[in-house]
Amino acid sequence: LVLFISMLFLTLLLLFLALFPGAFSCCTEVSDEIPKGILRRVERFEIQKADGLCHLEAVILYIEGRKFCVSPRIRKVKRWMKKKKYKTPRKETHGRKQRRTKIIKKKEKKQ
Repeated sequence: LVLFISMLFLTLLLLFLALFPGAFSCCTEVSDEIPKGILRRVERFEIQKADGLCHLEAVILYIEGRKFCVSPRIRKVKRWMKKKKYKTPRKETHGRKQRRTKIIKKKEKKQ
């Protein structure tokens, strides 16, 4: 009976891990300060949103195989991500750019 229960528990655990792979990789705490030279050593980073399985907004920095969770509201981190060309995708296209392409197309037709 004990063997059956332990096998059932193990099966349910594996099923949970297969269905929710990010459940154990969420940041539970974020740092509001960041050491001076740490951003230069970052190998990659991810954005954790406060929806779904993770309930905290964070920037996950990977340095030498370790994971550091920092607040996305830190000015230094915002500037660093902008420098790394991280931009949130816009939902709407910019109106001025559209008008400009229409004008160019009209000029091409006249020539």
